[in-house]
Amino acid sequence: MFGTMGTPWAVLVLALALVGLWAPCAAYKQPNFIVILADDVGWGDLGANWAETKETPHLDELAAEGTRFVDFHSAASTCSPSRASLLTGRLGARNGVTHNFAVTSVGGLPLNETTLAEVLRGAGYSTGAIGKWHLGHHGHHHPSFRGFDYYFGIPYSHDMGCTDTPGYNHPPCPPCPRWLFPSRVVRKDCYMEVALPLFENTTIIQQPVNLSSLAERYAEEATRFIHRASDSGRPFFLYLALAHMHVPLGVPPSPLASDIYGASLSEMDALVGRIKQVADSHGKGNTLLWFTGDNGPWAQKCELAGRLGPFIGAWQQQRGGSSAKQTTWEGGHRVPALVYWPGHIPAKRTSHALLSTLDIFPTLVALAGAVLPPDRRFDGLDVSPVLFGWSDVGHKVLLHPNSGAAGKDGGIEALRLAQYKAFYTTGGAMACDGSVGPAEHHQPPLIFNLDRDIQEQEPLDVASREYEEVLPAISRAYTQAMEDIATDNISIADYSKDPSVTPCCDPQHVACRCHAPGAHTVLEQRMETRTTQLVCL
Repeated sequence: MFGTMGTPWAVLVLALALVGLWAPCAAYKQPNFIVILADDVGWGDLGANWAETKETPHLDELAAEGTRFVDFHSAASTCSPSRASLLTGRLGARNGVTHNFAVTSVGGLPLNETTLAEVLRGAGYSTGAIGKWHLGHHGHHHPSFRGFDYYFGIPYSHDMGCTDTPGYNHPPCPPCPRWLFPSRVVRKDCYMEVALPLFENTTIIQQPVNLSSLAERYAEEATRFIHRASDSGRPFFLYLALAHMHVPLGVPPSPLASDIYGASLSEMDALVGRIKQVADSHGKGNTLLWFTGDNGPWAQKCELAGRLGPFIGAWQQQRGGSSAKQTTWEGGHRVPALVYWPGHIPAKRTSHALLSTLDIFPTLVALAGAVLPPDRRFDGLDVSPVLFGWSDVGHKVLLHPNSGAAGKDGGIEALRLAQYKAFYTTGGAMACDGSVGPAEHHQPPLIFNLDRDIQEQEPLDVASREYEEVLPAISRAYTQAMEDIATDNISIADYSKDPSVTPCCDPQHVACRCHAPGAHTVLEQRMETRTTQLVCL
C-alpha cells in the first residue's frame, strides 16, 4: 500500500502495546475523540505559530498543553475534497471527491466509501457531527446516513445561501429577499434564490440561519452532545466543523480586535477554549482533541482572508495570482495543527514530522482498537508514535492534489519528498488584486528545497547538481504513487445537479423561508426510506 505505515498486523501489535502502556492493571478504556476543523484558516492564524497573531490565547494554551505540528497539511486545498479525505483517509483520486459539491448536487461522498464515523460507531462509539458538512445533502449522502448518530449544522459552506444577517464578505452580498418583486442586480456569486438552511439531523430547523448566533449554537450543541455521550457511558467521537474562518465573517471589530478578521478569529478561539473546558470537565485524559484546518486562506477575500505566516508562495506571487486556497503552494495546504490529550501526548512539544489530515482516520481507528476497512488502500498513516513523542517521522512522500486552480481537479501534480517540493502545474487562482496567475505546466518540474526556501521563492536550477540528484527520486515517487492509485479500489462521485434537491423548508415562500411549523421540506419528499417525518420547525 502506498502511504501506509506497516501492515494491519503491525497496527494490531501497536494497539496491543498501547493498551498495555495505558492500563496494565485494568481493561482498556477507549478514548473519546474531538476533531475540530476550522475553515479557510491560515497557518499564521495561531499565535503559537506566528508571533504577530494576538487573538488566540486559548489555542495557544492548547499548544502549550499538547503538541504543535508545524509541517501539517490538509489533504486538499478546498472544502469538499479536504473533508472527504479527512473522513476516509483517502485522497480524492481514490474516494472520488475531487471538487466542491453544489447546493443542487444530487450526489456526495460515494456511498461505498466508509467514513471514520461509521468505523467508530461500529466500535461502540457515540458519533456526532456539528457544523459544515459539504459532502452531499441529498438522500443517503446526508451525514445522518454516513455514520453520525447526531447532526447539527449547515450542509455546505455558509456563503452558499442568503441570510438576513449577511455579515462581512468581499465584495458584500445583500440579505435575503422578503418579497416576490424583482430585487436589484447582485453579484453572480451571491446566492439569493435560496436561503441558507440549518439542519438538526434531517430536519431544517431554520431557513435562513441566523449567522450572528451560529457560533454560540454550535458551542451549545457540542456541549450538549458531549454531556449526553458521557452520561451514556459510551466513548464518543465529535466532528466539529466550524464556520470560522470562511466568509462571510459575522463578528464586528471590538476593543480586543480592531479588525473584522481578528474579531472572528477571537470568537473562534473562545469557542475552541470552551469545548476544551467541557471535555476536561468529564475527566482530563479521557479525550483526545485534534484541532486543524481544511485548507489555507482564501486570498481573493483580501482583508477578510487569513494569515499565511511565512508560506507566501513568492514564485507565484511574482507572476500574479494567489498562492493560498485552491493552490498547491504551501499557503494552500499547510495548516495549523494541535493535538491535546493530557497524560498521553507530551505537552509543550513541537513536532516537525510531515503529517496530514489524511492521518486522522487511521490514527483514531487504531487508538479506538478498531480495524481499517478492507479492500482499499489508504493515503493516511497511523501516526500514534508521533503523537506520543516516540518518533518524529511521518510521511516520506505526500501528494498535493489540484484543488480548483490550474490542472484537472483532483489530479496529482505536486508532491513533497522529504524537504523537496515538486510542481508539475502552477497558477490559476485569483489573488486579492484580481489577478489570476497563468496556468503553467512544468516538465521537468519546478523543485524547491523547503529547508532553505520556505517562501517557495526560487526553484532549484535544473542544471544544478542538487536538482539532478533529487529529480530521479521525485520521478520514482510520483510514478509509484500513480501506479498505486490506478490499481486501487477507486470510487466515482456523482456531480450531477438537480434544482429539486436544493434544501428548501417551504418552496411556497420567497427564498424557502420557514414560516409555518410543520411545512414539509424537499428533503423529506426525497427520503423514501426514512420513516421519521421531516418537518420545518
